[in-house]
Amino acid sequence: MPTTKARSHKHFRLNAAKIKRAQKVLHADTETEAIERALDLVISEHERNRLAMEANERFVTSGIAVKDVYGTLEH
Repeated sequence: MPTTKARSHKHFRLNAAKIKRAQKVLHADTETEAIERALDLVISEHERNRLAMEANERFVTSGIAVKDVYGTLEH
């Protein structure tokens, strides 16, 4: 996940326990690195969701017929 080179100094009031937990989960050396990795994950997850929604929309509008060959969809 690419990080931007431009940095800005911000002040936030954040839950210290959440930062430490994220730092541990993300194997980050610093709190800043943990926050940056978490933001990168959120951004990439959003992109994956957007692409999945677009693919689903193309599938739904394609008019393709789906057969229930095992008969499990109708009860």
